[in-house]
Amino acid sequence: MAPHFDTDAIAQYLADNPHFFEEHAELFSQIKLTSPLAGRTVSLQERQMEVLREKIKTLELQLATFMRIGHENDSITEKFYQWACSLLLARNDVDLPHVLIDGLRTIFGVPHATLRMWGVAEEYAHTWFAAPVSVDAKIFSNGLHAPFCGANNDFEAASWLEDSSSIKSIAMMPLRTQNAPEAFGLLILGSPEAERFTSDMATDFLTKIGETSSAALSCLLD
Repeated sequence: MAPHFDTDAIAQYLADNPHFFEEHAELFSQIKLTSPLAGRTVSLQERQMEVLREKIKTLELQLATFMRIGHENDSITEKFYQWACSLLLARNDVDLPHVLIDGLRTIFGVPHATLRMWGVAEEYAHTWFAAPVSVDAKIFSNGLHAPFCGANNDFEAASWLEDSSSIKSIAMMPLRTQNAPEAFGLLILGSPEAERFTSDMATDFLTKIGETSSAALSCLLD
């Protein structure tokens, strides 16, 4: 009858004695393992190389992913810089909303974008961006403390966009002065692609766009 060995105890012994194979180097050529990759019996050294190659391949894939994300972030940062510069170069206050929206469309490639503001100074009361909005839209905006991204479920704000019937996904950012409990407007981005703005997407840059828009447009308030 073959003796019974406690494999867990053997594994623990080898872990506690890392010099075991240095003292018994001849075992390397005698131990044979089944390779799940090659489908054959290989030596311990070959199996170790297979494991190492798989780890390297995994690390290379992770590195490629990190590099892709880094390049994407660099691209977005550059676009954000260009957009912010365009706001600073606006010739007068009343041009700001148009420059802001035009930049989002052209620089960021957003198909549809617009905004609405309330509580603006009297001289801006008849502009396109101060068009009337419902009480419900204002309440909705007040309740947003982060960008909303997701499917267009017949939001009132979506109707402010051109060709609103084609909008499948939408992003909405409240406009408010720093630490103010109530919003003074709403910035809306829309796309005919359902995957452009999704509920699980990161919103870091959208938050910055909302905050920058709020700071730029606050000069139009009463």
